[in-house]
Amino acid sequence: MALQYVLLFGANGVSLPFAGLWFAAQGFSGVEIGTLLAAPMLARVVTGPVLAVWADGFTRRRTPIAILGAVAALAYAGAGLTQGVWIQGALWWVGASAMAATIPLTDVLNLASARRHGFAFAWPRGCGSAAFVAANVLMGAVLARASIDWVIVWIVVAGALIAVTASAFLPPEPVSDDGPGRKRDRYAGLARLALDPGFMTAILAIGAIQATHAFYYGFSAIAWKAQGISEAMTGLLWAVSVVVEIAFMWVIEPWRRARGIGPWLVLVLGGCAAVVRWTMLAVAPPLWALWPLQALHALTFAATYLAGVEIIERLAPPGQHTGAQTLNSVMAAGILIGLATLAAGPLYDRFGTLGYLAMTGLAMVGLLAAWRLKRVLAVS
Repeated sequence: MALQYVLLFGANGVSLPFAGLWFAAQGFSGVEIGTLLAAPMLARVVTGPVLAVWADGFTRRRTPIAILGAVAALAYAGAGLTQGVWIQGALWWVGASAMAATIPLTDVLNLASARRHGFAFAWPRGCGSAAFVAANVLMGAVLARASIDWVIVWIVVAGALIAVTASAFLPPEPVSDDGPGRKRDRYAGLARLALDPGFMTAILAIGAIQATHAFYYGFSAIAWKAQGISEAMTGLLWAVSVVVEIAFMWVIEPWRRARGIGPWLVLVLGGCAAVVRWTMLAVAPPLWALWPLQALHALTFAATYLAGVEIIERLAPPGQHTGAQTLNSVMAAGILIGLATLAAGPLYDRFGTLGYLAMTGLAMVGLLAAWRLKRVLAVS
């Protein structure tokens, strides 16, 4: 499981901070970049549930992960070998959709394996964050001396390795002890979750706070470069944010569970940290101030992510964990962050770093939903 997360987030460690720069090198505008980055996220309202139901039709959970890794590698390779916003955008959409779908599938496999074999879910996930750091630093150093095209090469290789690793080394965890259910029943289970107001309140609270990273993911590297901060320093800034993320997963999260601190409080702390972080980044602070703001990533991302996985697992009925985690991912890493990313392009073109203030407002929406969620969790 740790190896799978290393490959998956080693790819994300390059695509998230540097995809915007790669698109900019293709001659695309801020609006076009925002649209290209947002399109696969927005499409997850359809691709997420469809791929979740498709994945639960296999006997082993690792099989669809291997297939999606291969699809991602081929699509990203096509994006790197073609020219034009439409063809490159379409191929990027396929690759990003396939790669994104592997995250909730891997989380569900990790949760099931952790229960069966007695290890902590956060440990292999933290290994993925460590790979994210290494990829940030390494690619930042590479881009200081070499072509921006190394971004797409890295992602293609990672997708291919995910396919090989998933098929050969991931635990052969069954989708169900009774075998795959009927497709109609799997869609019906998703529909029941989507119509549950308590479950959807949780989805909104988690997704809104996670979606506040949209402006940062898409335009932090571009904004920092405009301030005179090099690509290598950008890699280090992203690395620091993920170092504290790893510390949270490996140190604070086990301590939190041992002390019996519930996930709702952790989610609220993540939302409050997001308000502070994005408000401060909006004023384009100097380099020295960026380091403590990057450290808040431990709360804005890691705390929110881990609390969200635990809350969704608690609220999901038996046999619906794949669908529940996928709906969580669709909202957090799909619809909401897609809309926020789509808005980020025009916001950056018109207002520069002041566009971060829109993320502050979105964090406040998440906190309001989290307040309502407290009553839902009290009776669950």
